Amino acid sequence: MKFVKLIVCLFLVMSVCSTFSANGKGKVKGMYIAGVSASFADSLIYFTDVQFVDSVSLNKEKLLPLREKYSDQMDNYLEKVKGQPNRTCFIYFNEKKAKLEKVVIKLKEDYKEGGKSILRELGSEFKFSKPVEY
Repeated sequence: MKFVKLIVCLFLVMSVCSTFSANGKGKVKGMYIAGVSASFADSLIYFTDVQFVDSVSLNKEKLLPLREKYSDQMDNYLEKVKGQPNRTCFIYFNEKKAKLEKVVIKLKEDYKEGGKSILRELGSEFKFSKPVEY
């Protein structure tokens, strides 16, 4: 009887360990995301803060799953709250906040360089949320 209990306990431990190892490093990851919105109709460029979205990790191709949904979130917000329809939203992502912040700083510098763009920060008024998978 003790032998059967020992086998069952070892099986449970192994199944839990394999579940965590299949997930990567044994923890649920998150991703840092930033959004940029531009329009061909005006020179106004919107930037979001670099935000952490929990329980998101890259797929096998090293891409953010459902990234078009994040873009849609920003587009819907700008259309409904800011009254800015027909904008193109770009999503940038990275597992490391510092790397993503460098990308965003570089983008802002590039837009400022032409002198024709007006940069606007959305700040904490807009937050990305993890989209629902179907």
